[in-house]
Amino acid sequence: MIKGNFDIPLDFLQTSTPPMIGVDISSSSVKMLELSEAPKKNGFVVERYAIEPLPSDAVSDGNINNLEAVSEALQRAWKRMGTRIRNVSLALPAAAVISKKIMLPAGLREDDLEYQVESEANQYIPFALDEVNLDFQVLGPSPNNPEEIEVLLAASRKANVEDRVAAAQTAGLKAVVMDVEPYAAEAAFNQISSQLPAGAEDQCIAVVDIGASVMNVNVLRNGQSVYTRDQQVGGNQLTQQIQAAFGLTAEEAEAAKRNGGLPENYESDVLAPFRENVAMEVARALQFFFT
Repeated sequence: MIKGNFDIPLDFLQTSTPPMIGVDISSSSVKMLELSEAPKKNGFVVERYAIEPLPSDAVSDGNINNLEAVSEALQRAWKRMGTRIRNVSLALPAAAVISKKIMLPAGLREDDLEYQVESEANQYIPFALDEVNLDFQVLGPSPNNPEEIEVLLAASRKANVEDRVAAAQTAGLKAVVMDVEPYAAEAAFNQISSQLPAGAEDQCIAVVDIGASVMNVNVLRNGQSVYTRDQQVGGNQLTQQIQAAFGLTAEEAEAAKRNGGLPENYESDVLAPFRENVAMEVARALQFFFT
């Protein structure tokens, strides 16, 4: 583990790490997932999962505004799962992280590599280094120069990290990994890429994550992100449209969206236009990529 200011491992689901639970803290809920290795299937099996809703505005724009509410939701989800594992892996939204791929000389010792990374970080991070958590990961040889290596640098304000760690600790959990959401999605995609034609080799694959308020489009090629974009569209918009169309409160609209019981014209008048809008936003994000 890198010492000092370099204390956010970017690796996800390493075989050398202790058993842990994956945790996603979004604007609408907290989600927990426990996996186990399945060597015969060369992958993982879902053992347990839980979803607990959050009060509105407890989390907004990736920032935790109500630490107590998030901690309580984490604690409820953990109890519902019935697991003994208390180590958790968390992730920061892309908007809270400054990331940059840099080239460094190959063959550096770890101490020299850390020094070089910190020196390079000063060029890209608009904050004092003692105000951020900083880490890096060696991606491999430079594609254009065999005497260099490609290194991924990532940094985030300490408050972003500390809020998530504090929420876990208050819930009786221990944060052992702080990932970055797009990188976690890449790691998850790598578990299923073999199921795609030609193993998705030399192909551009778009991974679309539609959340409550933001949709993220991440285009991957050979296991690495080549393009990412956030669009302001998500499930909250559908809830608001249900609320307006049928005269419901926000809570009633959200419950009806999840559990059903809406009038017959719901699908044609509300759901279908929402689907078309989401599809249009995905197409728009991909069009930016194509250009």
